[in-house]
Amino acid sequence: MRILDKYILKKYFTTLFFTLLILIPIAIAIDISEKVGKFIKHTDLSKSEIINDYYLNFVIGYGNNFLPLALFISVIMFTSKLAANTEIIAIQSSGISFSRFLRPYFIGATIIALFSLYANHFIVPDSNKVFEKFYEDYLRSAGKKRTKNSVKKVSLQLTDNEYVYFGNYSFTSNSGYNFSYEKFEGNELKYKLIGQNIKWKPKDSTYRLSNYRKRYIGKINDSIASGTYLDTVFNFQPKDLLYVDYLAKEMSSVALSKHIEKSEERGVKNLNNYKVELYKRTSLPVSAFILTIIAVTLASKKRRGGIGVNLAIGITLMFIYIFFLKVSEVLGSTAEANPLFMVWIPNVIFGILALVLYVKAKR
Repeated sequence: MRILDKYILKKYFTTLFFTLLILIPIAIAIDISEKVGKFIKHTDLSKSEIINDYYLNFVIGYGNNFLPLALFISVIMFTSKLAANTEIIAIQSSGISFSRFLRPYFIGATIIALFSLYANHFIVPDSNKVFEKFYEDYLRSAGKKRTKNSVKKVSLQLTDNEYVYFGNYSFTSNSGYNFSYEKFEGNELKYKLIGQNIKWKPKDSTYRLSNYRKRYIGKINDSIASGTYLDTVFNFQPKDLLYVDYLAKEMSSVALSKHIEKSEERGVKNLNNYKVELYKRTSLPVSAFILTIIAVTLASKKRRGGIGVNLAIGITLMFIYIFFLKVSEVLGSTAEANPLFMVWIPNVIFGILALVLYVKAKR
């Protein structure tokens, strides 16, 4: 690695570090001013719990969200300073091409992208779980509690031929009512089990049906039986009935991928919220390359307005990118959309912009 590479990489990471060091404390200070009253209300809440369970995970979550913005701003700032000091002109005058000049930027972007990729898939989900539990227990108002205690009119496809249906199920009491189980052969119903009430027994992983009726259906042999109680097993657990968006953010990517696959096999219709969360964990780190190229090409030329002009253009583009990102996530979550395409479309659009700016800067 040449001296030039070490010089640019040092500025790349030190500027990024200090940019995050400015943004995150500001976010913490604003959050403390909003939450301090709620912290005081809970006399059983210790300072260590607030720091370890809330603010440590706050920094991980918001640091991860701020990373693209901080990266973009930091690259524009130190590259604009290089241009203002005519260092870039001196570098190019020595025979170094613009493509070669970009190499240390790409090395830095690769390191950031790999770190962000690992964090998004493994570190942030665990952090979100602790953070959200703390928020649910101490900060969210009673009327806005997100915990779902029951579900209504929910069905699951257990296999290609087996289906279950609940009129209602309570996760608090582990019981439900208006339960039915159906087994098909092709398009023909062969067996149906109905229970007025059903209760999950976690100790032995069985279900107890009360006031049940079962029917075997056939062209010749058709029989009906009923009774008060029936203990049986099914290929699902109560947690499989719960499909809410926030759970996706608390699962590791391996668990989330398996959950999506299993849910699709069971006939859950709209899993796009889960897929958007899974796909964006990869798309966001890749944006490090795109944003770095755009920032360098914008800031590498010396402008009359100096760093201020470059920052104004860069921040405007950054907010347009964030706007596209949020819109694509919302649209990707709808049932009719292709979530993979919608999650990646902002990177595709800004990737084309980065390529155009790179070709122009190279000339």
